[in-house]
Amino acid sequence: MKSIAIVGASSDRKKYGNKAVRAFVKGGWKVFPVNKSGGTIEGLDVYKSLDEIQEKIDRVSMYLPPSLGIGLLEEVVRKMPCEFYLNPGSESEALIAQAKALGLQPVQACSIVNIGLRPDMFPDE
Repeated sequence: MKSIAIVGASSDRKKYGNKAVRAFVKGGWKVFPVNKSGGTIEGLDVYKSLDEIQEKIDRVSMYLPPSLGIGLLEEVVRKMPCEFYLNPGSESEALIAQAKALGLQPVQACSIVNIGLRPDMFPDE
C-alpha cells in the first residue's frame, strides 16, 4: 500500500486539504494528515509535523500557501519521499527554487487528479 503525507490537511470539507484526505483514502493509500493543530481529520489521527511520522512516506502532497510551505521543505527532505507534489496555490518561484536546491523534484499538479479522481467527487458537506 502506498503512503502519502498531506501537509495542510484540513477538517473543513470545503478545502482541498480535506478533499485530498478523502480521495487518497478512497484510492487505497495509507494517509497521514499533517496539520500543526493536531486532532483528527476524517477519522484519522493528525500529525503536527512530518517529523512525527515514523513510517516511510511515498508521496508528500502540499496544501499550504507558499509562505508557509517554504519553511517545511527541510522536513520534506528528511522524509525522502519518492514524490513531492505542489498542488495549485501551494507553489511559488521561491519555494520551487528552494525545493530544487534541497534536492527535491517538485511536481506542480493536482495530486488528486494524478490518482484518477477529481476534487469535485468529494462534496463540501
